[in-house]
Amino acid sequence: MFSPARKMRVLLLMGLVGLVGCQSAPTRDPAFAVIRPSAMPPLESRNGAIFQAGYSAPLFEDQRARLVGDMLTIILNESTDASKTAETDFTKTNTTTISNPTILGSTPQFDLPGALPLTSTRNNNLGTSLGSNHAFDGEAESVQSNSLTGEITVTVAEVLPNGNLVVQGEKILTLNQGHEHIRFSGIVRAADIDANNSVASPRVANARIIYAGEGAIADSNAVGWLAKFFVGALLPF
Repeated sequence: MFSPARKMRVLLLMGLVGLVGCQSAPTRDPAFAVIRPSAMPPLESRNGAIFQAGYSAPLFEDQRARLVGDMLTIILNESTDASKTAETDFTKTNTTTISNPTILGSTPQFDLPGALPLTSTRNNNLGTSLGSNHAFDGEAESVQSNSLTGEITVTVAEVLPNGNLVVQGEKILTLNQGHEHIRFSGIVRAADIDANNSVASPRVANARIIYAGEGAIADSNAVGWLAKFFVGALLPF
């Protein structure tokens, strides 16, 4: 028989193993939630006709997205390269000289008060000379490159008065040690949608693309809270 203390240790150990072994469900962002089409009014009963109007696709219209809730495929083809170099060299030298002035036909000469020993030769006057040197040398370079390819299918959230479509959507990939999120939103011009009901991401206005992950791999690649404190604004040096 196990003692109460040993039973408690076994239960705690089993709980820790369960927490480590289980994988939390991915969290969805409400800002990229699926938009459902508005409910259609009930159909009128028309008995006797061969063709009954219903919810089937029209015969003389294409399958491009045009209404709220319609799906649209975004072809992700993002590639950016940026490079910036700055160099500054600054040198400044100042020299100011004021000669001993002539006051009422004579140049003042005087001894400093309290100077010992006192002499009859007065070597001090009102002449002044100032000088300063300043130098600065700075150099900086920054290079950044990003690339993202793939596809994501989104839904139409709003149809603007000019016919443009506000789209949004999210794709979640559950891998071995975590989840990968691809979130997309933007404004699509109906004329840019091709026959396959898809549009390239560079043709989307006000595009917002988020590629992020959560789980063990993402956590191990994140900076800890203590490290953030030492590199934060509270410790600028």
